[in-house]
Amino acid sequence: MTEKSTGAFDAEKLNANLQKLEELNQRFLKVLAGRQPPNPAVLGPGKEFFSDAIATILQNSVGNPMRIYEQQVSYWGESLQNWMRLQESLNNHEGSADKSQLTKEDNRFRSEHWEFNPFYKLVKEQYLTNANAAQRAVEEMEGVDERQRQRLEFFSRQIVEMMSPANFLATNPEALERAAATEGESLVRGLENLVRDLERNDGELLVTLADTEAFSVGVNLATSVGEVMFRNELLELIQFAPTTEKVHRIPLLIVPPWINKYYILDLKPENSLIQWAVKQGFTVFVVSWVNPTAEHRDIGMDDYASQGLITALREVQKITNEKQINAVGYCIGGTLLALVLAYMNKKNDKSIRSATFFTTLTDFSELGELAVFIENDYLQAIEDEVAERGYLPSIFLARTFSYMKANDLVYGPAIRSYLMGEAPPAFDLLYWNGDATNMPARMTVEYLRRLCQNNEFGGAGFNILDETVTVKDIRHPLMAISCEKDHIANWLGCYQGFSAMGSRDKTFVLSESGHIAGIINPPSRNRYGHYINNSLPSTASKWQEGASFKEGSWWYLWGEWLARRSGAKIAARPINEKSTDSLGAAPGTYVLAKP
Repeated sequence: MTEKSTGAFDAEKLNANLQKLEELNQRFLKVLAGRQPPNPAVLGPGKEFFSDAIATILQNSVGNPMRIYEQQVSYWGESLQNWMRLQESLNNHEGSADKSQLTKEDNRFRSEHWEFNPFYKLVKEQYLTNANAAQRAVEEMEGVDERQRQRLEFFSRQIVEMMSPANFLATNPEALERAAATEGESLVRGLENLVRDLERNDGELLVTLADTEAFSVGVNLATSVGEVMFRNELLELIQFAPTTEKVHRIPLLIVPPWINKYYILDLKPENSLIQWAVKQGFTVFVVSWVNPTAEHRDIGMDDYASQGLITALREVQKITNEKQINAVGYCIGGTLLALVLAYMNKKNDKSIRSATFFTTLTDFSELGELAVFIENDYLQAIEDEVAERGYLPSIFLARTFSYMKANDLVYGPAIRSYLMGEAPPAFDLLYWNGDATNMPARMTVEYLRRLCQNNEFGGAGFNILDETVTVKDIRHPLMAISCEKDHIANWLGCYQGFSAMGSRDKTFVLSESGHIAGIINPPSRNRYGHYINNSLPSTASKWQEGASFKEGSWWYLWGEWLARRSGAKIAARPINEKSTDSLGAAPGTYVLAKP
């Protein structure tokens, strides 16, 4: 909410706010003094990356001076035009220009001040000129392989986005206007927000994206009725109560990622995929993973397969007295599911009837922007970090994924919280996003080195439970849902791995939006559509060319596909029908653990 100035200057209020700023400054200095400096190697590329970049720039300058000269002339010309437009606006008093000229495509500059105040318009235009010049310099650099260019583009963009004038109080007209209208109170609230975030994360800066007081897991999130039916050191298995008189005979087991918590699939009732699936007549189980500590340092992919997914599968079989189940894997949970499917095929185990992958990478040769982190400098730093701690701290992955969409998940929220003094919004999805988990040391290294970097599962073979498997070993009926704007599991890579699987019955669906919103897309909202193609050509581009667009969520398409593979309807199974004793109500205990 924007405060309106009354026109009267309140000196007493201003002095009180200045006093609060001094008190907050002391807290700020205290938390920084107690901060443990992180390993700098995990915060950015290694020294070799920067030395190679400098050497390449010098080589380009010597080898092709005319290109450098052309770039400089173009930059000087655009900068001169910016100054000339400033002079013209001052002479013509353009402050009353048509508001339709506002920069609508860039949320950083939506305020009318950026267009109609000559000073701020110049600041904005010169920043965009600088940004374009930096981007062009990297794009036109010669003698650079594609992986190095991708890293240069990514990290140069990080610097450019960090230097946006909207990120600084002195050059953010909205923040200055808010500060003046509130006699500095907005700055006090902003500093309170900043200090709170630092204190919450032991001196590490991670912007709070959602109101932490607005939600409580098990109260207004993860509210689907269910019971914990099994627990071991790695997981809790939750069964959800039926809401229909009859259900499909074959039960459904959902395997979420262990990077975050399972209730992304069970947010508020209107957004809950779990509740929706229960209403469609499926007996739904979900794995709730433990939040690892140093005690879990030796837990690896074999353990997630045997003590995790396979154990959960056997428990579902016992509880329902069914020989087969259908399975869903989300993100890294889907990667684990694919490994287990290939392993079961090798063992001639028919326990899984069909499988669905949500935004799942199995061939890691197409990682998108995530590839900039899958290099030896980063991976060695992570190995050193987890060797010391026993786990990869949740803040590392949260920060990494946030900077992949920095304007939306870092700078935009920081501006609203720290410069404007606004409280974080009460947004369930963002609350979940901030409720991250750690990852065990051994599993982290295996995943990053053997799957992401070496692409063993998509290539020569990945050893799981003493069997070497590849994506070609998967023979089950399959559906995959990927997301068009996914910045974590690049849909091109998802398609490449999925199309290589050995199954004859395969359906690929491409949802609009990103890694979360493209999946948590209930039909009632009718927000994002999806693409389908009955054929599965050799490349993602060919698939996309032949795909047709459908309005609305893919949930019903998947529900119909799943129903055809779930057997006849039977009387609904009450929770704890067998002799197994319940270990407590959903959402259980593991989901409540904090890092």
